Amino acid sequence: MFNKILIAEDHESSNFSVQKILEELNVPDVNHVYYCDDAFSQIKKSLDATPYEVLITDLSFEEDHRKQFIKNGRELIKCCKDLDPELKVIVFSGEHRLGVIDLLFSELKINAFVRKARSDAKELKKAIEAVYNGETYISHDLKLPVKSMNTLEFSNYDIILLQLLSEGVLQKNIPQILQEREIHPNSLSSVEKRMNAMKLALTVKNNEQLIAYCKDLGII
Repeated sequence: MFNKILIAEDHESSNFSVQKILEELNVPDVNHVYYCDDAFSQIKKSLDATPYEVLITDLSFEEDHRKQFIKNGRELIKCCKDLDPELKVIVFSGEHRLGVIDLLFSELKINAFVRKARSDAKELKKAIEAVYNGETYISHDLKLPVKSMNTLEFSNYDIILLQLLSEGVLQKNIPQILQEREIHPNSLSSVEKRMNAMKLALTVKNNEQLIAYCKDLGII
């Protein structure tokens, strides 16, 4: 089992619950913080001695009187991963949008996601054990999209197109914006082809339905 784990959780009850789980797993060195800046500082300091093996973090942290440079779990994960690429990350959050969760795995390379819900203590234990065994883990009640194109297959180019549409830009005007930003491909035929491919894969009929679906997933 892991020897050194850091918990970043701003709700005291959740923080305490995670500590109890790690105690049951006989993790000898467990520390906890309530702020993202403190978590990053702890990770950074540990590199001079015995590095943390795992960061367990929430995604959302409430703002209070104390100013924070790192404001949420996503930013914290990125900062810590840039600092220590070997660090394992388990997200323990109430987030349920599959698009958001997929991007945590694909972009931030997290190792596990456990949703705060019924039986989350059992799920968190399973996640820690899975990560220790070199596996990735996602809560059993969360299933990745099973359509022919899931959110892991959305490229940055796709997301740019979707974001422009969601901002009210007409499809016929997107090529000009892409050209101004030096984004390729930027022809109208390329944009239309990609938009049609996404609609076909996600079985939606028009751009409005496509945008609504992607918003529900948290992609945009």
